[in-house]
Amino acid sequence: MISMLGFPVLLAALIAYCITPFVKKIAFKVGAVDLPGERKVHKIPMPRLGGLAIYFAFTIAVLVSVPFSKDLLGILLGGTFIVVVGILDDIYQLPAKVKLLGQILSAFVLIAFDIKVEWMTNPFGDGEYIYFEYLSIPFTIFWVVAFTNITNLIDGLDGLAAGVGAIASFTTACLAAQAGYMEPAMLSAALFGSCIGFVRYNFNPATIFMGDTGSMFIGFILAAFSVDGAVKTAASISLFVPAIVMGLPIADTACAIVRRYRSGRPIFQPDKGHIHHRLMEQGMNQKQAVLFMYAITGALAVAAVLYAELKGIWAALLIAVIATAVAVGARKMGMFSYKDREKQE
Repeated sequence: MISMLGFPVLLAALIAYCITPFVKKIAFKVGAVDLPGERKVHKIPMPRLGGLAIYFAFTIAVLVSVPFSKDLLGILLGGTFIVVVGILDDIYQLPAKVKLLGQILSAFVLIAFDIKVEWMTNPFGDGEYIYFEYLSIPFTIFWVVAFTNITNLIDGLDGLAAGVGAIASFTTACLAAQAGYMEPAMLSAALFGSCIGFVRYNFNPATIFMGDTGSMFIGFILAAFSVDGAVKTAASISLFVPAIVMGLPIADTACAIVRRYRSGRPIFQPDKGHIHHRLMEQGMNQKQAVLFMYAITGALAVAAVLYAELKGIWAALLIAVIATAVAVGARKMGMFSYKDREKQE
């Protein structure tokens, strides 16, 4: 069954690779350009609408290779909505609250198609079920908005978000196919191919950025896959596997929230305290920092595969080990607070 995933991967990768140069021209024409700045690591103006290539590659590959269904329509419409929000932000720099509203509305698109988490198996129990009841809709909104933002926030170095998204979608595709759930597997495969085709232009030295159009779309689609998988199977692994693989951006986002809260700064105010900033401050260049974060994400992908095979106390132990390692690493890198230089800014 895993061999069936080759077609959407190759088709999406080919489309993304072929249309990205055209998207680059469009970005310059409409003014979707990222100018150099104090927080930025690039030195020249860069087009930032590259996510449009990922969106078209994914959508076309999915429509060609995946049987049409109500759930598929909901995911595609929600993805289209978040892409529109991303395009507007890449061109006009929308306020954080407006983007958040757009993310919430995209989650409601899924809910309108009855894609929401109503129950799931207890990840640490044996055959027990957890029922969300009246928390179903709030939990689904939180899950979608959280994933959309964590991918958006980690998009700070050439190829980083695309690579992390590719590793996450590849892992999800393989596990879903192995479990016999071919529709979500093929959707994940299409996202993997889209990211791979685009990263050719986005890896350092990048010639185009994916912008919020791409980073929010990747996060939204990963969230939609996990929620839709939970709807179909009630299996906790549908939610927890993507969360484990995306542990790096999740930890980075959590540290940013703690850091900004402790300093009295607005939660959505950008800073230079993200993990990729810390790695570069310690002497890594862009490529080294990105490859290091790829390696961490790959290790987390292996942990996710192990989690899918474990039950009860062993699954809980694995999660505890991962959480402890992340917390210790973040503390050693000083990601919970600002450095003196940053405090003075």
